[in-house]
Amino acid sequence: MGFNNVILLEALEWFDESGQELLHRLPEQGSGEIKYGAQLTVRESQAAILFYKGKACDAYGPGRHTLKTGNIPILTKLLSAPWGMISPLRAEVFFVNLKIFPDLKWGTSDPVAFRDAELGLVRLRAHGVFSIRVAQPLLLINTLAGTMGRYTTEQVEEYLRQMIVSRFNDYLGEHLTTLFDLPGRFDDIAEGLEKSLARDFSRLGLSLAGLYVTSITPPAEVQQAIDDRSRMSVIKDMDRFVRMKAAMAMEKAASAGGEAGAGLGLGLGMMMPAMFAGLQTNAGRKEAVREVACEECDNAIPATARFCPFCGHQQIINQHCANCGNNLMPGAKFCPLCGHSVDERAREQSCPHCRADNLPGSLFCNRCGERLG
Repeated sequence: MGFNNVILLEALEWFDESGQELLHRLPEQGSGEIKYGAQLTVRESQAAILFYKGKACDAYGPGRHTLKTGNIPILTKLLSAPWGMISPLRAEVFFVNLKIFPDLKWGTSDPVAFRDAELGLVRLRAHGVFSIRVAQPLLLINTLAGTMGRYTTEQVEEYLRQMIVSRFNDYLGEHLTTLFDLPGRFDDIAEGLEKSLARDFSRLGLSLAGLYVTSITPPAEVQQAIDDRSRMSVIKDMDRFVRMKAAMAMEKAASAGGEAGAGLGLGLGMMMPAMFAGLQTNAGRKEAVREVACEECDNAIPATARFCPFCGHQQIINQHCANCGNNLMPGAKFCPLCGHSVDERAREQSCPHCRADNLPGSLFCNRCGERLG
């Protein structure tokens, strides 16, 4: 960085040693008498804008540039006597850093309210990181920096953080129904949030180079409910699971030894046959009461019933499985009991008028009464 405020020509350049400056102005103390023919050097990761007589005149990309102002060396000093030897032709150069500024933090200082479809009103905390870069240098100067000599990420980070939290709350309300759907959705939320913030950042001359959600934390009781729901989805048959845990507990107590252990072992020996018999009975009962929805009234009825006990509608019973004899529902390609493939010729017929499925060999549709085939 250098600026030599003397009568002779200036050589203007700037280096960001901190890595946090979005822009920097030369001269640092304010406007100056930048001379006609001054040399401006701009790096690949920079852009420069010349302000002359209070207006943005030119924007410069990477390279060395010759500046043109009304300040002529030596002559300007002589002509500026009425203004106290200070030239009224003021000029300054703003250097803008175009690199990516990574690892900026965002998060909720206070919990945000989210109305869950199953849990009701829930207070959430969320945290993440984001990266920014300058997209429009002149817009950044006019909207954020103004006449400041330097502008850093620290000065703008808090404002951007509040903007992200506000959009985060809106996005969850529009795209998430319940927190039970939250696991595995962090990438989708970050991507959608980044898109919704694009316009907000562009109004400031900035762009989001990346946004990530690192955590979304509901209250402890809600976290417990989510964990319980996850366990329930893993354990398909809770009845069998409870019986198995009880049997394991009794077996462990019986193996402890002593009279108490002998008594528990005897009790375990007497109870185990009944427990396993109960399991078999429950399994058989579940198979016996397998249900389907009535095509007319949508009530649950036994899969083997030919007539609905609620509305009397005749149920369509497809052909039996050639392998195990199980009743097959219309449209079945494989038997759900044994996996045997269904013969193509034995499938139901589709009515060309109402598209209802009918038993093989039917002459008239059982829904609209039209002749088939």
